[in-house]
Formats: sequence, C-alpha cells, structure tokens
Amino acid sequence: MTIAGTPGGPESPLLEDTVDGYTDHKGRPARRSTSGGWRSAYFIIGVEVAERFAYYGIQANLINYLTGRLGQSIASAAENVNTWTGTGSLLPLVGAFVADSYLGRYRTIIIASLLYILGLGLLTLSAVLPSPSPSDCKESNQITSCSPPQLQIILFFFSLYLVAVGQGGHKPCTQAFGADQFDGRNPEECKAKSSFFNWWYFGLCFGTVITYSVLTYIQENLNWGLGFGIPCVVMIAALLLFLLGTRTYRYSVKKDERSPFVRIGKVFIAAAKNWRTMPSLVATEELAREAPHHQLSQQFKCLNKALLAPDGSKGNGRQCTIDDVEEAKAVLRLFPIWATCLVYAIVFAQSSTFFTKQGITMDRSIGWGIDIPASSLQAFISLSIVLIVPIYDRILVPIARTLTRKPSGITMLQRIGTGMFLSAISMVVAALVEMKRLKTAQEHGLVDMPNVTLPMSVWWLLPQYILFGVSDVFTMVGLQEFFYDQVPIELRSVGIALYLSILGVGSFLSSFLISAIEKATGGDGQHS
Repeated sequence: MTIAGTPGGPESPLLEDTVDGYTDHKGRPARRSTSGGWRSAYFIIGVEVAERFAYYGIQANLINYLTGRLGQSIASAAENVNTWTGTGSLLPLVGAFVADSYLGRYRTIIIASLLYILGLGLLTLSAVLPSPSPSDCKESNQITSCSPPQLQIILFFFSLYLVAVGQGGHKPCTQAFGADQFDGRNPEECKAKSSFFNWWYFGLCFGTVITYSVLTYIQENLNWGLGFGIPCVVMIAALLLFLLGTRTYRYSVKKDERSPFVRIGKVFIAAAKNWRTMPSLVATEELAREAPHHQLSQQFKCLNKALLAPDGSKGNGRQCTIDDVEEAKAVLRLFPIWATCLVYAIVFAQSSTFFTKQGITMDRSIGWGIDIPASSLQAFISLSIVLIVPIYDRILVPIARTLTRKPSGITMLQRIGTGMFLSAISMVVAALVEMKRLKTAQEHGLVDMPNVTLPMSVWWLLPQYILFGVSDVFTMVGLQEFFYDQVPIELRSVGIALYLSILGVGSFLSSFLISAIEKATGGDGQHS
C-alpha cells in the first residue's frame, strides 16, 4: 500500500510539482513552484533589452560611421552594413548547433557574451584611436575624402565581426532558453509561453528605442568612442544580470543519444540512398502497424524510404526510426515559410540603410538649432511596437480567443501573413514619399547633391516607419514563435536560428539588389 503524499505515491505533491525533462541549477528535477515561469523570464527579457541596446548601438548608425569616419560611398557602406547584418543573422545557425549538440544553451550564452564584450571593447578602441580630421585631408572638387589608417580599418572590421560572432551564439540561445522556462504541456504555462514571445519582442524594442533616441545622438554629436563604449558597458551589465538569475532557471536535460543533427542528416542520406528501392510486402505491412502509434505523416513521403534497409526490407539494415523521419519532415516543412519570408527580410533591411540615407537629405531641424540624427527615426519602429504589443496581447488576443478557441487567438501563419501584408503597404507609402522627395529635389535643382538639405521635412518618413513597426508585431513575433514551436525540443535553438537566418539571407539579397541597381544605372560614366 502506498501512502499518498510520499515519494512515488499516486498523489505525491513532489512529483506533481516537478517539470519533466528539466532540472534546476544543481541538477535536481526542476520544481514548478520554485523554478522557471515569469520569475526566470524577467531576468532573460532584461538581458535581451540590454543586448539589443548594445547591438543596435552599433547597427543603427553604422552606415553613417562608414560614410563619415571611414569615407565610404553610400552604396559601398550600404553593402557593408547588409553584409555584416546578414552574417550576424546567419551565425546563429552555428551558435545554435554548438548549443544544442555540445555546450547547452546556458553555457553558450555565457561564452557568447564574453566574445560579445571583447568585440565591443575592441570596437571602442578602434574608434578612439587618433585618425585624420577632415581639415587634415585634401579636398577634391566636390567631396572631402578622409580615411583613417589601414590598420585602424582592419581593427574596426575585425571587432565588428567579432560582435557578430558573439551575437550569433547569444541571440538564438537566449530566446530559446527563455521559452524553455514555460512548460508547454501545462495549460497555464502554455498561455504564458505565447505571451512570452510578445513581451520578449516588447523588451527588445524598448531597448532599441533608447538606442535610437539617445545613443545615435551621442555618436553623431559628441563622440564615437563614447557611443561605442556605452554598449560595451551595457553588455557587461547584461551578463551579470543573466548570472544573477542562475538559481531560478530550468535547464533542459540532455539525453544520452545521437545529436539531433546527426539523426536528421541520416534520414536525408538514407532516403537518398534508397531512392530507387521499393518496399517489400512485409516491410509495408510492418510500417502500417507502426504508423498509427507514431503518427507517420503523409507529407514528404519520399523520406519514408529512410525506414527501409537497402534491400527494401524493414530489418536490421535500417538506420532510421519513424521518430527520426518525423523530425526530418518537421524541419523540411519550415522551408516554404522560410523562403516566402525572404521578401519580408529584404524590406526589413531597408530601414537601417536607405531609409536612413533618405532622412539625411531632408530637413531634420526640430527648433533651438537642433537637428535630430536621421538614424533616430528608426526609434519610431520600436516605439510603435512598444505601443502595439500590449494592445495586441491584452486586448486583441483575448477577443480572438473567444472567437477561435485558440490559445494564441489567431494561428501563427495568420499572424505572419497579416504582418507581410502590412509591410507591403509600408513600402507603397515609402515609394510615394520617395517620389515626393525626388520631385522636391528636381524643383529646387538639387538632384545628385546628397550633402545639401532638401526643403522637405524628415517627418514625411514617419508613416512608413510606423507601418513597418506594426507589421513587425505580427510577422517577426509570429516567426519567432512558429520556428520555436515547429521543431523538435532538442532543436529549438536551431529553430530560432532558422528564423534569424531569414533576416540574414534577406540582407544579402538586399546587398545583391544594391549592386545590381548600381551596375545597371551607373554605366557610361553616370552616377548610379
């Protein structure tokens, strides 16, 4: 007879309070009442606020640093920004692989944070090293060209890409680690997890609002060294905050089995090897008996051949299980969404490059002799997100839940599609504003004179920034949740990395478009 309330009893409070598959910081089974949930998520969201402040402290004004201090052309600077942004968005695939296969998310975050801090420190050093001022440079007929020593440029780009490496390990693991603090099998925590992605993005954008409104002004009007040094200090604070929450976190248990990358890779290899193999009658019958228990899907049936031995039987020669095949199918299902959203990522890349250079040519005065930095307009993207997320999470989602009976209100794909539609509208508005800007330049004879301010207020750009922010609330948050939810548990860092890789490939495609347009419109000695 087992006494209720004792370990192993049918109503043991200890067993009911534990979260299956997770441990606490001492390796003991994680207890729901003392670990995870919002108590842990607050630390991790705080870390994200600081990390995004640091990252966008570099990215937001990078094009102006390249065209100003480094003397690059607008097209070259935009390509460099897109290449760095794209690399930074693809490196999370490497960071996620290391975390999910070897180090775990917690340790990967710590190591990545240290690399991040080192990169920011070296970047600050490159900015404070003495370099020629414009008055020391020779003036050409039209443009003053002034570049720092080659060694300083090398140090700058080395530091810049070291920051990208640190971000590549930090970004996917932090978000996946934060979502891990909520048990999706518990009804209340499942709802909280959906809200976590909303408030995660809220915190992310709150950090960028501060960056765009304060740090860009410091960089352009006070000192670039101070402008890069502040993100370094903030990133140190982020690491300390993350370590402070160590005792509250839930840590996923790493199973003693093959790496998920190895399992999924073997499925594709085995299916390719068995491409011409036809299943025997016995193998077909055995698979039919197993399939109802394992829910063998009918999609991507070509991968089912990974279940067969080379002779078409279902014997000892088979290297893959039904679970392995279903994991591979789950990853493959993400590709259509990934490819479709590349167009959105190309649009996303414009806000930090050409939108900013648009603003530089316009009247940015706000009175009292103050000109706002053009890059600070990106704050309105984040500000609109900060305002919309609470409305979405606290008003729209509950209303949608009553209509659809879904925990998240609307499906993740519906959310992504809504955001893509809004981004298309934002680009239509941006095109109309650009037509107005070019017409103004023609009327005043200022075409191809980017250093002269047009008599047109920079606030004309505000609608496209705000619309872009609203579309982010739908598409970006939807993509984060979708790519986290649709992959196996062991690959959730990779799921977040796949979402980030959309932005990376989109940045490279944007850079390709810039090169193609420059080549097509810059022939015969004309300006592109």
